[in-house]
Amino acid sequence: MTAATVALHFRDPHDSGSWGVCPLFAATGIYCPGCGGLRAVNDLTNGDVWAAASSNLLFVASVPVLAFFWARWLRRSWRGEPLGDVSRPWLFTSVLLGVVLIFSVVRNLPFGSWLAP
Repeated sequence: MTAATVALHFRDPHDSGSWGVCPLFAATGIYCPGCGGLRAVNDLTNGDVWAAASSNLLFVASVPVLAFFWARWLRRSWRGEPLGDVSRPWLFTSVLLGVVLIFSVVRNLPFGSWLAP
């Protein structure tokens, strides 16, 4: 993960063809939920949060959430506490898939064009 982030910092995905193209976008013209993610990582490594958000808002919004869960896991592991209740993984998965699906649909509609990379 770190190597990929460093590579994205030094090889700018804003340059056309530097990292290839999204196969879904190339075939259909539809933005997938990950479109703009490489540019968002590059912008974040350069400290430009607004540019990263304009590339892929879902990715940028997920970074603090992932950091929170990672810090919670690290703290519980360090203290030897149970890692948490996983009795309803379907609920978390359903909510996550729902958010990704809604984001994908809205960014491809005219009123959601501000979400397009």
